[in-house]
Amino acid sequence: MVGVALGLSPLPFYTIGMFAPELAKAFGWSFTALMGSVGVQSLVVMASGPAAGFLLDRWGARRVALWSLGLFGLCFMSLGLATGNLWFYYGQWVVMSIVGAGTLSATWTRVVNGWFDRHRGLALGVASTGTGLTGFLIKPFSAWLIGEFGWRVAFGVVGALPIIIGIPIVAWLLREPPVAGVAGADVDAAPADDTGLTLAQAVRSRGFWVMAGAFLLIAFALTAPTPNMENILKTKGFARMDIASITAAFGLAVIAGRLIGGWLLDRFWAPGCALAVLMVPALGSFLLSHTGVTHPQALFAVVCLGLGAGFEFDLLAYLIARYFGRRNYGTIYGCFYTVIALGGGLGPVVYGRAFDVTGGYGAVLLGGVGCLILGGLLLLPLGPYPRFGGEGEAD
Repeated sequence: MVGVALGLSPLPFYTIGMFAPELAKAFGWSFTALMGSVGVQSLVVMASGPAAGFLLDRWGARRVALWSLGLFGLCFMSLGLATGNLWFYYGQWVVMSIVGAGTLSATWTRVVNGWFDRHRGLALGVASTGTGLTGFLIKPFSAWLIGEFGWRVAFGVVGALPIIIGIPIVAWLLREPPVAGVAGADVDAAPADDTGLTLAQAVRSRGFWVMAGAFLLIAFALTAPTPNMENILKTKGFARMDIASITAAFGLAVIAGRLIGGWLLDRFWAPGCALAVLMVPALGSFLLSHTGVTHPQALFAVVCLGLGAGFEFDLLAYLIARYFGRRNYGTIYGCFYTVIALGGGLGPVVYGRAFDVTGGYGAVLLGGVGCLILGGLLLLPLGPYPRFGGEGEAD
Protein backbone atom coordinates (compact mmCIF):
# COMPACT_ATOMS: atom_id res chain seq x y z
CA MET A 1 0.00 0.00 0.00
CA VAL A 2 2.82 2.39 0.85
CA GLY A 3 4.68 1.52 -2.34
CA VAL A 4 1.59 2.12 -4.45
CA ALA A 5 0.96 5.45 -2.71
CA LEU A 6 4.45 6.80 -3.37
CA GLY A 7 5.02 5.55 -6.89
CA LEU A 8 5.16 6.94 -10.40
CA SER A 9 1.46 6.43 -11.05
CA PRO A 10 -0.20 8.55 -8.32
CA LEU A 11 2.32 11.22 -7.25
CA PRO A 12 2.78 13.09 -10.57
CA PHE A 13 -0.79 12.42 -11.62
CA TYR A 14 -2.45 13.84 -8.52
CA THR A 15 -0.10 16.82 -8.15
CA ILE A 16 0.04 18.09 -11.74
CA GLY A 17 -3.26 19.91 -11.24
CA MET A 18 -1.74 21.83 -8.31
CA PHE A 19 1.57 22.65 -10.00
CA ALA A 20 0.17 23.46 -13.46
CA PRO A 21 -1.19 26.94 -12.59
CA GLU A 22 2.12 27.87 -10.95
CA LEU A 23 4.17 26.72 -13.95
CA ALA A 24 1.80 28.47 -16.35
CA LYS A 25 2.17 31.68 -14.36
CA ALA A 26 5.95 31.39 -14.15
CA PHE A 27 6.70 30.40 -17.75
CA GLY A 28 3.55 31.18 -19.77
CA TRP A 29 2.96 27.58 -20.79
CA SER A 30 -0.51 26.62 -22.08
CA PHE A 31 -2.78 24.16 -20.31
CA THR A 32 -2.42 21.75 -23.24
CA ALA A 33 1.38 21.88 -22.93
CA LEU A 34 1.24 21.23 -19.20
CA MET A 35 -1.11 18.27 -19.60
CA GLY A 36 1.32 17.08 -22.28
CA SER A 37 3.68 16.05 -19.48
CA VAL A 38 1.17 13.35 -18.53
CA GLY A 39 1.15 12.25 -22.16
CA VAL A 40 4.96 12.14 -22.20
CA GLN A 41 4.95 9.96 -19.09
CA SER A 42 2.41 7.61 -20.61
CA LEU A 43 4.30 7.26 -23.89
CA VAL A 44 7.56 6.46 -22.10
CA VAL A 45 5.85 3.98 -19.77
CA MET A 46 4.64 2.13 -22.85
CA ALA A 47 8.28 1.02 -23.23
CA SER A 48 9.55 1.16 -19.65
CA GLY A 49 6.53 -0.70 -18.20
CA PRO A 50 7.18 -3.99 -20.06
CA ALA A 51 10.91 -3.64 -19.34
CA ALA A 52 10.17 -3.26 -15.63
CA GLY A 53 7.91 -6.34 -15.80
CA PHE A 54 10.76 -8.31 -17.36
CA LEU A 55 13.05 -7.29 -14.49
CA LEU A 56 10.39 -8.20 -11.93
CA ASP A 57 10.16 -11.76 -13.21
CA ARG A 58 13.94 -12.15 -12.99
CA TRP A 59 15.13 -10.04 -10.06
CA GLY A 60 12.06 -9.99 -7.83
CA ALA A 61 9.86 -7.13 -6.71
CA ARG A 62 11.82 -6.06 -3.63
CA ARG A 63 15.07 -5.28 -5.42
CA VAL A 64 13.35 -3.52 -8.32
CA ALA A 65 11.15 -1.48 -5.97
CA LEU A 66 13.98 -0.21 -3.77
CA TRP A 67 16.06 1.05 -6.67
CA SER A 68 13.11 2.53 -8.51
CA LEU A 69 11.67 4.38 -5.50
CA GLY A 70 14.97 6.16 -4.89
CA LEU A 71 15.61 7.16 -8.49
CA PHE A 72 12.00 8.21 -9.04
CA GLY A 73 12.08 10.44 -5.96
CA LEU A 74 15.24 12.18 -7.12
CA CYS A 75 13.79 12.79 -10.58
CA PHE A 76 10.57 14.23 -9.17
CA MET A 77 12.61 16.58 -6.98
CA SER A 78 14.47 17.74 -10.08
CA LEU A 79 11.21 19.15 -11.53
CA GLY A 80 11.71 22.05 -9.13
CA LEU A 81 14.73 23.04 -11.24
CA ALA A 82 12.59 23.83 -14.32
CA THR A 83 14.05 26.76 -16.25
CA GLY A 84 11.19 27.69 -18.58
CA ASN A 85 12.43 25.46 -21.40
CA LEU A 86 9.45 23.20 -22.10
CA TRP A 87 11.55 20.54 -23.83
CA PHE A 88 13.90 20.32 -20.86
CA TYR A 89 10.84 19.91 -18.64
CA TYR A 90 9.53 17.12 -20.87
CA GLY A 91 12.98 15.50 -20.77
CA GLN A 92 12.78 15.39 -16.97
CA TRP A 93 9.48 13.54 -17.26
CA VAL A 94 11.05 11.09 -19.72
CA VAL A 95 13.86 10.17 -17.31
CA MET A 96 11.45 9.99 -14.37
CA SER A 97 9.16 7.66 -16.31
CA ILE A 98 12.04 5.32 -17.13
CA VAL A 99 13.58 4.98 -13.68
CA GLY A 100 10.23 5.07 -11.88
CA ALA A 101 8.66 2.21 -13.85
CA GLY A 102 9.58 -0.21 -11.06
CA THR A 103 7.17 1.60 -8.73
CA LEU A 104 4.14 0.93 -10.93
CA SER A 105 1.36 -1.36 -9.80
CA ALA A 106 2.85 -4.46 -11.47
CA THR A 107 5.49 -4.57 -8.74
CA TRP A 108 3.07 -4.50 -5.84
CA THR A 109 0.28 -6.60 -7.36
CA ARG A 110 2.81 -9.29 -8.28
CA VAL A 111 3.63 -9.78 -4.60
CA VAL A 112 -0.03 -9.73 -3.53
CA ASN A 113 -1.01 -12.23 -6.23
CA GLY A 114 1.74 -14.52 -4.99
CA TRP A 115 0.53 -14.55 -1.38
CA PHE A 116 -3.26 -14.60 -1.88
CA ASP A 117 -5.70 -16.72 -3.85
CA ARG A 118 -9.15 -17.16 -2.24
CA HIS A 119 -9.33 -13.51 -1.13
CA ARG A 120 -7.07 -12.18 -3.86
CA GLY A 121 -9.50 -9.49 -4.99
CA LEU A 122 -9.85 -7.97 -1.53
CA ALA A 123 -6.10 -8.21 -0.90
CA LEU A 124 -5.42 -6.35 -4.15
CA GLY A 125 -8.01 -3.79 -3.14
CA VAL A 126 -6.42 -3.16 0.25
CA ALA A 127 -2.94 -2.81 -1.22
CA SER A 128 -4.19 -0.54 -3.99
CA THR A 129 -5.82 1.90 -1.56
CA GLY A 130 -2.44 3.62 -1.55
CA THR A 131 -3.51 5.47 -4.69
CA GLY A 132 -6.61 6.78 -2.95
CA LEU A 133 -4.62 7.86 0.09
CA THR A 134 -2.34 9.83 -2.19
CA GLY A 135 -5.28 11.38 -4.01
CA PHE A 136 -6.85 12.42 -0.72
CA LEU A 137 -3.75 13.76 1.05
CA ILE A 138 -1.30 15.01 -1.57
CA LYS A 139 -3.44 17.77 -3.09
CA PRO A 140 -3.96 19.78 0.12
CA PHE A 141 -0.39 19.03 1.20
CA SER A 142 0.99 20.30 -2.13
CA ALA A 143 -1.27 23.35 -2.00
CA TRP A 144 0.03 24.19 1.47
CA LEU A 145 3.66 23.75 0.41
CA ILE A 146 3.17 25.92 -2.67
CA GLY A 147 1.42 28.63 -0.67
CA GLU A 148 4.01 28.70 2.11
CA PHE A 149 7.29 27.97 0.33
CA GLY A 150 6.69 28.16 -3.45
CA TRP A 151 6.38 25.53 -6.14
CA ARG A 152 10.11 24.75 -6.36
CA VAL A 153 10.32 23.73 -2.71
CA ALA A 154 7.04 21.85 -3.05
CA PHE A 155 8.49 19.70 -5.85
CA GLY A 156 11.47 18.90 -3.63
CA VAL A 157 9.42 17.92 -0.59
CA VAL A 158 6.93 15.77 -2.51
CA GLY A 159 9.78 14.08 -4.38
CA ALA A 160 11.51 13.25 -1.11
CA LEU A 161 8.53 11.21 0.14
CA PRO A 162 9.36 7.99 -1.81
CA ILE A 163 12.90 8.19 -0.45
CA ILE A 164 12.35 9.01 3.21
CA ILE A 165 9.11 7.03 3.67
CA GLY A 166 8.89 4.48 0.85
CA ILE A 167 12.39 2.99 0.86
CA PRO A 168 12.64 2.27 4.63
CA ILE A 169 9.19 0.67 4.81
CA VAL A 170 9.65 -1.43 1.67
CA ALA A 171 13.12 -2.55 2.79
CA TRP A 172 11.74 -3.53 6.20
CA LEU A 173 8.43 -5.19 5.32
CA LEU A 174 8.16 -6.23 1.66
CA ARG A 175 8.66 -9.99 1.26
CA GLU A 176 7.85 -12.26 -1.65
CA PRO A 177 6.53 -15.83 -1.31
CA PRO A 178 9.25 -18.50 -1.01
CA VAL A 179 10.13 -20.54 -4.07
CA ALA A 180 7.45 -23.16 -4.55
CA GLY A 181 8.35 -26.58 -3.13
CA VAL A 182 11.69 -25.52 -1.64
CA ALA A 183 11.88 -25.47 2.14
CA GLY A 184 13.72 -22.51 3.59
CA ALA A 185 13.86 -20.72 0.26
CA ASP A 186 15.13 -17.16 0.19
CA VAL A 187 11.98 -15.07 0.53
CA ASP A 188 13.70 -12.18 -1.22
CA ALA A 189 14.03 -14.22 -4.41
CA ALA A 190 11.42 -14.08 -7.12
CA PRO A 191 8.95 -16.95 -6.62
CA ALA A 192 9.13 -19.76 -9.16
CA ASP A 193 5.47 -20.01 -10.12
CA ASP A 194 5.11 -22.30 -13.16
CA THR A 195 1.32 -22.09 -13.51
CA GLY A 196 0.00 -19.98 -16.34
CA LEU A 197 0.89 -18.84 -19.82
CA THR A 198 4.13 -17.60 -21.23
CA LEU A 199 4.08 -14.17 -22.86
CA ALA A 200 4.03 -15.78 -26.31
CA GLN A 201 1.07 -17.98 -25.39
CA ALA A 202 -0.80 -15.02 -23.90
CA VAL A 203 -0.27 -12.85 -26.98
CA ARG A 204 -1.59 -15.61 -29.24
CA SER A 205 -4.80 -15.88 -27.21
CA ARG A 206 -8.02 -14.08 -28.11
CA GLY A 207 -8.49 -12.94 -24.51
CA PHE A 208 -5.28 -10.91 -24.59
CA TRP A 209 -6.50 -8.69 -27.41
CA VAL A 210 -10.03 -8.49 -26.03
CA MET A 211 -8.63 -7.16 -22.75
CA ALA A 212 -6.25 -4.81 -24.57
CA GLY A 213 -9.09 -3.16 -26.49
CA ALA A 214 -11.28 -2.91 -23.42
CA PHE A 215 -8.64 -1.36 -21.19
CA LEU A 216 -7.59 1.13 -23.85
CA LEU A 217 -11.10 2.59 -23.72
CA ILE A 218 -11.47 2.25 -19.95
CA ALA A 219 -8.13 3.89 -19.21
CA PHE A 220 -8.91 6.79 -21.54
CA ALA A 221 -12.27 7.52 -19.91
CA LEU A 222 -11.19 7.05 -16.29
CA THR A 223 -7.83 8.86 -16.48
CA ALA A 224 -8.80 11.89 -18.55
CA PRO A 225 -11.04 13.73 -16.06
CA THR A 226 -8.71 13.44 -13.05
CA PRO A 227 -5.96 15.98 -13.86
CA ASN A 228 -8.61 18.18 -15.50
CA MET A 229 -11.01 17.92 -12.55
CA GLU A 230 -10.28 21.31 -11.02
CA ASN A 231 -10.67 23.01 -14.38
CA ILE A 232 -13.86 21.07 -15.20
CA LEU A 233 -15.43 22.30 -11.98
CA LYS A 234 -14.15 25.81 -12.63
CA THR A 235 -16.04 25.85 -15.95
CA LYS A 236 -19.19 24.99 -13.97
CA GLY A 237 -18.79 28.23 -11.99
CA PHE A 238 -17.55 26.78 -8.69
CA ALA A 239 -15.30 28.88 -6.46
CA ARG A 240 -11.83 27.71 -5.43
CA MET A 241 -12.87 26.58 -1.95
CA ASP A 242 -15.85 24.68 -3.35
CA ILE A 243 -13.59 22.98 -5.88
CA ALA A 244 -11.18 21.97 -3.11
CA SER A 245 -13.97 20.46 -1.01
CA ILE A 246 -15.44 18.56 -3.96
CA THR A 247 -12.15 17.15 -5.30
CA ALA A 248 -11.04 16.05 -1.82
CA ALA A 249 -13.78 13.41 -2.00
CA PHE A 250 -12.14 11.87 -5.07
CA GLY A 251 -9.31 10.26 -3.11
CA LEU A 252 -11.68 8.77 -0.54
CA ALA A 253 -13.85 7.42 -3.37
CA VAL A 254 -10.79 5.78 -4.93
CA ILE A 255 -10.11 4.00 -1.63
CA ALA A 256 -13.72 2.84 -1.48
CA GLY A 257 -13.53 1.70 -5.10
CA ARG A 258 -10.45 -0.38 -4.34
CA LEU A 259 -12.03 -2.16 -1.38
CA ILE A 260 -15.54 -2.58 -2.78
CA GLY A 261 -14.22 -3.66 -6.16
CA GLY A 262 -11.86 -6.22 -4.61
CA TRP A 263 -14.66 -7.63 -2.48
CA LEU A 264 -16.92 -7.96 -5.53
CA LEU A 265 -14.23 -9.63 -7.65
CA ASP A 266 -13.87 -12.38 -5.03
CA ARG A 267 -17.59 -13.15 -5.24
CA PHE A 268 -18.71 -12.55 -8.82
CA TRP A 269 -17.47 -13.26 -12.33
CA ALA A 270 -14.99 -10.45 -13.00
CA PRO A 271 -16.08 -9.34 -16.54
CA GLY A 272 -19.75 -9.10 -15.50
CA CYS A 273 -18.75 -7.31 -12.31
CA ALA A 274 -16.66 -4.89 -14.37
CA LEU A 275 -19.54 -3.95 -16.67
CA ALA A 276 -21.78 -3.21 -13.69
CA VAL A 277 -19.17 -1.18 -11.80
CA LEU A 278 -18.14 0.86 -14.86
CA MET A 279 -21.68 2.20 -15.13
CA VAL A 280 -20.93 4.22 -11.98
CA PRO A 281 -18.15 6.44 -13.44
CA ALA A 282 -20.14 6.59 -16.69
CA LEU A 283 -22.91 8.24 -14.69
CA GLY A 284 -20.38 10.65 -13.16
CA SER A 285 -19.08 11.73 -16.57
CA PHE A 286 -22.63 12.12 -17.83
CA LEU A 287 -23.56 14.43 -14.95
CA LEU A 288 -20.47 16.62 -15.41
CA SER A 289 -21.15 16.98 -19.15
CA HIS A 290 -24.18 19.16 -18.40
CA THR A 291 -24.32 22.84 -17.55
CA GLY A 292 -25.91 24.11 -14.37
CA VAL A 293 -24.45 21.38 -12.15
CA THR A 294 -25.19 21.96 -8.47
CA HIS A 295 -22.71 21.39 -5.65
CA PRO A 296 -24.33 18.08 -4.54
CA GLN A 297 -24.48 16.86 -8.13
CA ALA A 298 -20.82 17.73 -8.73
CA LEU A 299 -19.80 15.98 -5.50
CA PHE A 300 -21.79 12.88 -6.45
CA ALA A 301 -20.24 12.88 -9.96
CA VAL A 302 -16.69 13.16 -8.60
CA VAL A 303 -17.34 10.32 -6.14
CA CYS A 304 -18.63 8.19 -9.02
CA LEU A 305 -15.48 8.87 -11.03
CA GLY A 306 -13.32 8.08 -8.00
CA LEU A 307 -15.05 4.74 -7.47
CA GLY A 308 -14.35 3.81 -11.08
CA ALA A 309 -10.73 4.95 -10.93
CA GLY A 310 -10.23 2.86 -7.81
CA PHE A 311 -11.59 -0.23 -9.49
CA GLU A 312 -9.54 -0.06 -12.69
CA PHE A 313 -6.15 -1.43 -11.60
CA ASP A 314 -7.63 -4.02 -9.23
CA LEU A 315 -9.64 -5.31 -12.17
CA LEU A 316 -6.61 -5.45 -14.47
CA ALA A 317 -4.44 -7.28 -11.92
CA TYR A 318 -7.22 -9.73 -11.11
CA LEU A 319 -8.03 -10.50 -14.75
CA ILE A 320 -4.38 -11.09 -15.66
CA ALA A 321 -3.87 -13.51 -12.77
CA ARG A 322 -7.11 -15.40 -13.50
CA TYR A 323 -6.90 -15.58 -17.30
CA PHE A 324 -3.11 -15.83 -17.84
CA GLY A 325 -1.80 -17.16 -14.52
CA ARG A 326 1.27 -16.06 -12.56
CA ARG A 327 4.01 -17.75 -14.57
CA ASN A 328 4.99 -14.52 -16.36
CA TYR A 329 2.73 -12.13 -14.50
CA GLY A 330 5.17 -9.21 -14.41
CA THR A 331 5.93 -9.31 -18.12
CA ILE A 332 2.30 -9.72 -19.17
CA TYR A 333 1.17 -6.99 -16.79
CA GLY A 334 3.86 -4.71 -18.22
CA CYS A 335 2.45 -5.26 -21.70
CA PHE A 336 -1.03 -4.35 -20.54
CA TYR A 337 0.36 -1.30 -18.78
CA THR A 338 1.46 -0.17 -22.22
CA VAL A 339 -2.21 -0.12 -23.20
CA ILE A 340 -3.15 1.64 -19.97
CA ALA A 341 -0.41 4.20 -20.57
CA LEU A 342 -1.57 4.87 -24.12
CA GLY A 343 -5.21 5.39 -23.14
CA GLY A 344 -4.34 7.23 -19.94
CA GLY A 345 -1.84 9.46 -21.71
CA LEU A 346 -4.17 10.43 -24.52
CA GLY A 347 -7.10 11.16 -22.22
CA PRO A 348 -5.83 14.21 -20.30
CA VAL A 349 -4.35 15.72 -23.46
CA VAL A 350 -7.56 15.25 -25.45
CA TYR A 351 -9.61 16.75 -22.61
CA GLY A 352 -7.17 19.64 -22.23
CA ARG A 353 -7.25 20.29 -25.98
CA ALA A 354 -11.05 20.23 -25.96
CA PHE A 355 -11.04 22.93 -23.31
CA ASP A 356 -8.53 25.09 -25.20
CA VAL A 357 -10.65 24.86 -28.36
CA THR A 358 -14.21 24.96 -27.02
CA GLY A 359 -13.86 26.42 -23.54
CA GLY A 360 -15.67 23.42 -22.02
CA TYR A 361 -15.65 19.65 -21.55
CA GLY A 362 -19.22 18.60 -22.36
CA ALA A 363 -18.60 16.72 -25.60
CA VAL A 364 -15.50 14.81 -24.44
CA LEU A 365 -17.18 13.81 -21.19
CA LEU A 366 -20.02 12.27 -23.18
CA GLY A 367 -17.41 10.50 -25.28
CA GLY A 368 -15.98 9.12 -22.05
CA VAL A 369 -19.40 7.69 -21.18
CA GLY A 370 -19.40 5.75 -24.44
CA CYS A 371 -15.86 4.47 -23.87
CA LEU A 372 -16.74 3.11 -20.42
CA ILE A 373 -19.84 1.29 -21.63
CA LEU A 374 -18.10 -0.18 -24.68
CA GLY A 375 -15.03 -1.16 -22.64
CA GLY A 376 -17.18 -3.05 -20.14
CA LEU A 377 -19.06 -4.86 -22.92
CA LEU A 378 -15.79 -5.93 -24.59
CA LEU A 379 -14.75 -7.88 -21.48
CA LEU A 380 -17.81 -10.15 -21.56
CA PRO A 381 -16.46 -12.50 -24.31
CA LEU A 382 -13.56 -13.51 -22.03
CA GLY A 383 -15.71 -16.37 -20.74
CA PRO A 384 -15.08 -18.52 -17.65
CA TYR A 385 -11.74 -18.56 -15.84
CA PRO A 386 -9.34 -21.13 -17.33
CA ARG A 387 -7.48 -23.81 -15.35
CA PHE A 388 -3.80 -24.15 -16.13
CA GLY A 389 -1.92 -27.42 -16.54
CA GLY A 390 1.66 -28.14 -15.68
CA GLU A 391 3.00 -26.74 -18.95
CA GLY A 392 1.10 -23.50 -18.60
CA GLU A 393 -1.55 -24.28 -21.22
CA ALA A 394 -5.15 -23.65 -20.18
CA ASP A 395 -7.28 -26.74 -19.57
